[in-house]
Amino acid sequence: MTDVAERRPADAPWLVVIDPQAIFASADSAWGSPSFADAMPRIRALADHFGDRVIVTRWMPTADRTTSWGAYFAAWPFADQSPDDPLFALVPDAVGLSPHATLDLPTFGKWGHEIEAIVGCGAHVVLTGVATDCCVISTALAAADAGARVTVVADACAGSTAENQAAALHIMGLYPPQITVSDTAAVLAGR
Repeated sequence: MTDVAERRPADAPWLVVIDPQAIFASADSAWGSPSFADAMPRIRALADHFGDRVIVTRWMPTADRTTSWGAYFAAWPFADQSPDDPLFALVPDAVGLSPHATLDLPTFGKWGHEIEAIVGCGAHVVLTGVATDCCVISTALAAADAGARVTVVADACAGSTAENQAAALHIMGLYPPQITVSDTAAVLAGR
């Protein structure tokens, strides 16, 4: 049997799973997404499909408090915790999604030299995760600006609310052909 990675061309897309963490999944968290539980099985199916071409990120509370992040953490003191707090752990279903080390970043947008060094300049990235209206949209726009081809998997993303999810998907849908909004079934079918 041929390994999936052996069949994949060098320019095949990469799956980026944005911040599948307890802080965004828990109903008890001020940042918990009501649709996270629905998105997670789709994220897992996509990760299985992408094999070794999966990157998982985590948002970490390590930003410089002398910048605007200081005011941000003052507004959200529950999140101003040590990076080893269980709030920032991956949810159990996200553990093992990628053979690569988790990228821990203190920014909403996850696109930058860390991801680009792995996937390459001008790569095709398929985005999933949470929150659609914060970290996903911030990543999508930065990736498109950097020349990446971006597919956002709408049903494998979780917004802060259904309304905010719809608004973020609408905004990202305004950026074709650099950003395409799709769904899990289409991505798995290679469309």
